[in-house]
Amino acid sequence: MNVYEQLAQVLTKVKKITVLTGAGISTASGLPDFRSRGGLYDNDLNLESILSESYFNMNPKLFWKYFKDIFRFDAIGQYEPNPGHQFLKELENMGKEVTIITQNVDGLHRKAGSTNVLEVHGALDTAKCPKCRQNYGMEHLLKEEIPRCEKDGYILKTDVVLFEGRVKHMEEAYTSTCETDAFLALGTSLNVFPVKELPSYIRNASHIAKVIINKEPTMSDGMFDIVIHEDIVLVFNQVKPYIAK
Repeated sequence: MNVYEQLAQVLTKVKKITVLTGAGISTASGLPDFRSRGGLYDNDLNLESILSESYFNMNPKLFWKYFKDIFRFDAIGQYEPNPGHQFLKELENMGKEVTIITQNVDGLHRKAGSTNVLEVHGALDTAKCPKCRQNYGMEHLLKEEIPRCEKDGYILKTDVVLFEGRVKHMEEAYTSTCETDAFLALGTSLNVFPVKELPSYIRNASHIAKVIINKEPTMSDGMFDIVIHEDIVLVFNQVKPYIAK
């Protein structure tokens, strides 16, 4: 039995599936991978300083200029879910209870139709006024270079979790991880705290199938039953025929 058949067997057998996704699942949609070789961290821009609570508080105007450039707001409407996102929705359509814990801020899991998505690092397509807490969507964020609240003129703050900020939905993420039948880590190097801790909570849970698919090896590979160092879309395309049988 090859590794694709093994994965198909797991996905066919289980009812509850918890999926942790990182930048690697969105690269096929054209989005940059921040931490991989050749990603944005490889250039001279100090992203951790710019994408921080401190930087936003000190210079919100310049923050938004950098923020929109880093996340390519000029092409934001071009990004669409790829077969990796769609495969997870297909599992849901098969009657599986799929919970997606994503480190990504691109909203592509929601766009693909997945219904239970925990965006632990927030989302690009929303922002709120620091003063009145009014929420705004992407249409408003694209109107002006520096988006402001229509009520009081305050510069909006992105809903993306910035460095020095607190991640979201971690309690639900821990619960879903511990109560699942299968845990899939997709396109993540498992380097970012606290999300990187999730596999360790189920390391000794023999009743939970643990799978990691990432192009490059990670320090956490030893915690998983099935380890695949390939492109996610390629893997899912290989898996599909076995699930269909």
